Amino acid sequence: MGLLSLLTLPVTAPLRGVLWVAEQIAEQVEGEYYNEDRVRSALIDLEMSLDMGAIDEEEYEAAETILLERLKEIRARKAAAAE
Repeated sequence: MGLLSLLTLPVTAPLRGVLWVAEQIAEQVEGEYYNEDRVRSALIDLEMSLDMGAIDEEEYEAAETILLERLKEIRARKAAAAE
């Protein structure tokens, strides 16, 4: 650690801490968003809501389309990571 780094430490340390926390939050959110099991579970919940009459067919189809697109995105991302 050089003299300049030591002198700027009181200013840069809090910023580095905030950046680290932001990175951790981003990783957590990304992990939840790209969780295939959560999307499948949401699809099952959606179908149950339709069966129980909590939502109508139009709402079901709109939400299903969004969830299926997310599922496709997750699988494409996994395939790209595997290559």
